Amino acid sequence: MCAIAGFYGKNQEKAQKLLNALAHRGPDENGVFESDLITLVHCRLSIVDIAAGKQPMRRNHLTIIFNGEIYNHNDLRKSLKKDFKTRSDTETLLALYEERGADMLEELDGMFAFAIYDQNDQSLFLARDRYGKKPLYYSFQNGFIFASELNALAKIANFTFDPKAAQAFLGLGFIPFERTIYKEVFKLRAASWLKLKLNSFEVESGRFFDPVLHYDQKQIGEEEAIEKVETALQKSVKSRLESSDVEVGAFLSGGIDSSLVCYYAAKERGNLKTFTVRFAGSYDESPQALAIANAIGTLHTTIDVSPDLTNDIENILTRYGEPFADSSAIPSFYVARAAKKYVKVVLNGDGADELFAGYRRYVPIANGWFSIARKFPALFKLLAKPKNKISAYNYFYRLLESASAKTPLDFWRKSRSAIPLPLDTSNTIAKEVSEFLENLPDATPLSLALLSDQSLLLFSDLLPKMDIATMANSLEARSPFLSRELSYLASSLPDRLKIRGTKTKYILRLLCQKRLGGKIASAPKRGFEVPLSNWVENELKEPILDLVLAQNAIWRNLLDPKVLDIKMGREERAKALWALFCLEVWNKNQ
Repeated sequence: MCAIAGFYGKNQEKAQKLLNALAHRGPDENGVFESDLITLVHCRLSIVDIAAGKQPMRRNHLTIIFNGEIYNHNDLRKSLKKDFKTRSDTETLLALYEERGADMLEELDGMFAFAIYDQNDQSLFLARDRYGKKPLYYSFQNGFIFASELNALAKIANFTFDPKAAQAFLGLGFIPFERTIYKEVFKLRAASWLKLKLNSFEVESGRFFDPVLHYDQKQIGEEEAIEKVETALQKSVKSRLESSDVEVGAFLSGGIDSSLVCYYAAKERGNLKTFTVRFAGSYDESPQALAIANAIGTLHTTIDVSPDLTNDIENILTRYGEPFADSSAIPSFYVARAAKKYVKVVLNGDGADELFAGYRRYVPIANGWFSIARKFPALFKLLAKPKNKISAYNYFYRLLESASAKTPLDFWRKSRSAIPLPLDTSNTIAKEVSEFLENLPDATPLSLALLSDQSLLLFSDLLPKMDIATMANSLEARSPFLSRELSYLASSLPDRLKIRGTKTKYILRLLCQKRLGGKIASAPKRGFEVPLSNWVENELKEPILDLVLAQNAIWRNLLDPKVLDIKMGREERAKALWALFCLEVWNKNQ
């Protein structure tokens, strides 16, 4: 796990600025490669082949900088009749590219963002993993520049604020697809590659995986499905443990996803260290996690987090390089900081909800309840806004609210209880999201919901949240559910094995019941339930209102200033103020 960056031409001062900006992602060592056409910069968090895996790494006419891990690289090596000088997956990537070019990408099981300079044809090849777990930003400003973090690019170039991106952020909670808060900077999309000829600036690009093209449900029985999911998950966990020369721990929440990951990890490796966060003022899942840890025999630590939000909040939010409104980024940062004291690598359950249907909002979609709810349009207008987020009334209210949606974009926002700020549908970026949702393939409603969340929520929100939270603390997070094999398997499973009645993640619950018992298998879905409304009304009230209500607040140029006068429920108002605050914090620190 590392950080990568580069730019067209030579400039030692620029290179040093990038090294300084990315040092937290790779504090163990760094390196720079220079040619007349390109400078490549690398910061390393040493995990695999610590002695010989130094980067930038060269093989014949190819030079690479690489952030991530390729878990099946030893198997891929066996298919190559080549000599190797190291055990590093970095050298495996070089050898694969030397022989197969971009065609190698589909074979990789891992998380990665890398750049390869080919001296023979003077080209630069960039690529990113299938779900976009490892970040990669680029711009054609000053020729061409790229980096693992947006903040690093902002150290070496001047970019222009994009008000359309900010408007999209306020309406969606994140900036989607390849867009960023800057007009000139783009994210390389998940499962994408870009090849730049440095002597002519000709660009080629492509994708090696698109989940939209793989939702082809197969007929399969429960027992066979359980066996296949278990085999794939066990293999994925094992490879993520073995691909490390340092100790690997795991986050254990007490829910199904992390419990299964920890179960298989504990079977593979004795004395596995597991971690649960106990966050003051939020739902306490530590008793369930401790019970599971005792059952599977891990060395468990409950981390009590008493955040100093007043002093820490801006430091956490500004690490994202652009406005970021997912409030669970706060506990994610604290638990990563605490876990770093014990291990250098952790496993987590990221991706299971989006692949296997883990959110409660999928239940009415899979069961066709919206077609019934749409018959009672007047009922929704009579209902009072819910006061308790976790209640049957709130669920019923959201069902009717989502049923009132007029477009796929409106439905997606309402069904996931997005930030209650208006989204201008004439906004260019909002149009891109709308067109994506309207042009999804002919598939079941549940499949369309999963595809939407994989392409939007997972890529633009959940994975960046965990990457920044962990890498800000020099900690690597690995996600077994996002393996190559599980991604294909999940897309082939029929809806009845994902949602059964009111049960989410049905196939994972069956597997969990088989290995860990019914009590854990029946546990409800819970994320980091942060006490956002309490924060907004108490310890963060003053800093939030100071920025949001300021006459020069940037959001006033993007939305009708009277938007805060609209009647909202307590949770809705907290979400709205939080999103505005996140935008203002970003702007303040420019």
